[in-house]
Amino acid sequence: MKREIYLAGGCFWGMEHYLKQVEGVVETQVGFANGHTEHPTYKEVYTDTTGHAETVRVVYDDERLELDFLLEFFFHAIDPTSLNRQGEDEGTRYRTGIYYADMADRPVIDRRMALEQAKCTRPLAVEVEPLAAFYPAEEYHQDYLDKNPTGYCHLPLSLFEFARKARRG
Repeated sequence: MKREIYLAGGCFWGMEHYLKQVEGVVETQVGFANGHTEHPTYKEVYTDTTGHAETVRVVYDDERLELDFLLEFFFHAIDPTSLNRQGEDEGTRYRTGIYYADMADRPVIDRRMALEQAKCTRPLAVEVEPLAAFYPAEEYHQDYLDKNPTGYCHLPLSLFEFARKARRG
């Protein structure tokens, strides 16, 4: 069955490209989540005045990919203790977050958060909230790194290969 989760992990260009490499992810879409401005543009979100985070809508086949496994991959690509910053990108739009559309996902998310917190000496800065709003970004942002293979990305290229090769155990 297809399910969805919304993951904010810094610049959405690289995060989308990374997550879509994971076996069982069937669709991705970049956009803006959990802010207070309706239908924001990228230019508006970039000002950090809309409250939105750059976010990837991830649709996955839960018969091929469990949410916990997907979240493990998400944490592998972020610095979960960094507030409003990933790599060189700074601002509230680059905050990390897990936004869920189904309350049944919350216990899985909470377990993964506890596992990740146990690995860190500082508190996690990853928001965990119900999805309040998601607005797709403009078309040129969708699949950006497929269209622009040498485009900017805060993630190391080795992560994309790691995601392509990983399989459930």
